[in-house]
Amino acid sequence: MPEGIAQGRSANIGGQFGDDYPRRLRIARLSQFLLLATVAYFSTSPALKAQTSDSQGSANQSWTDTSESHRDNTNPTRTVQSHTQSGNRTQDNQSVQRRGLDGRFEPYQDIEKTTVQVDASTVRTTTRTFGRDADGAKTLVQVTEEESHTRPGGDSYVVRSTSNPDANGNLQLAQREIEETKKTGKDVSETKRTVMLPSSNGGLAPAMMTQERRKQGANDTVESQKTTLLPDLNGKWQVSEVKQATTRQDGKSSTTEERVSRPDADGKLGEVSRTVTKESESAGEKRSTVETYSADVPGAARDGNLHMVQRATTTQATSSTGQQTTKHQVEQPDPGDPGAGVRVSIVTTDTVRPGASGAQATQTIEMRDANGSLGVVSVDTTKSDNNHAVQVQIAPAEKSKTTAPSAK
Repeated sequence: MPEGIAQGRSANIGGQFGDDYPRRLRIARLSQFLLLATVAYFSTSPALKAQTSDSQGSANQSWTDTSESHRDNTNPTRTVQSHTQSGNRTQDNQSVQRRGLDGRFEPYQDIEKTTVQVDASTVRTTTRTFGRDADGAKTLVQVTEEESHTRPGGDSYVVRSTSNPDANGNLQLAQREIEETKKTGKDVSETKRTVMLPSSNGGLAPAMMTQERRKQGANDTVESQKTTLLPDLNGKWQVSEVKQATTRQDGKSSTTEERVSRPDADGKLGEVSRTVTKESESAGEKRSTVETYSADVPGAARDGNLHMVQRATTTQATSSTGQQTTKHQVEQPDPGDPGAGVRVSIVTTDTVRPGASGAQATQTIEMRDANGSLGVVSVDTTKSDNNHAVQVQIAPAEKSKTTAPSAK
């Protein structure tokens, strides 16, 4: 097998999962570790992030990486990543292939990203996404152009435009984002972001605005407030949501508390959710706990108070042999008895074992069944012969993005 090809096998013991299965638990197999190592510019995994030694080094560099993913009851895919950097220009390409009826891999999707450092303060990025039509021909489906400017003092200005082709293949502007960040004080910055969409009168009209203020306080404390506004029928901006967050750092431990408020039927702001994230590191183990409280509890009517709707705990440890084990546990209320508190509903365990000729990753998922017992529903094993160094870094659990009804 050529270097960089990752193959794996999956045994689904308990059936398939729907789109509502918590995204946090779709942890990448080892092939995705290698994929993310060379395509961090395309996406960021919510749980795991990897980087190969080839992605670091000189200003002028190029490399290509190929990975294959095999899983029971799914069509195998192959992903080819390429990176070329020369002077002020960087070209990153991603090609996703899937197995056709003849058993051979055929092109499915291509993403081409070009980044140019125009000058010391300006970066221009163009991303083109291609699909395949009914005849298999490469077809442009979207173009995103971004230009960012960094100003003296740390201020920045970013314009991002997205265009889609019409029925005749001509690009039509579909969205434009304008983001401006200013330092308004020694430890204070403000960011204003406006999203513009096509209007019925032609052209673009403001459709959403966010205003965020961040303040760096004493003892590594960071406070922020982000206000989201939407236009009413008369085009007047109205507050849709307010998020207030405070992060406190204490050595290798940190605590972040985020409160979300939204207007009620009378337009009065009221708190609808709260998220508390605690992260710590000691004795070679990293631990993250995210508790989500919401005004909406599955199976119960609102009573004007916030109740815990989820607790997600992630631990990561590395042994003396380099084996890394990551365990993610989700606790949620029983919809049949919401007043009984939370109980463990899903447990995901990932183990990565390095070796002289490659590495092996195993993922086990346990879920609570109809009888209330935890049982294994999926086991995934992936092997790779890629010899590049793989660094796996646990990321903080996503805040309020799993199953909490009002935590977004």
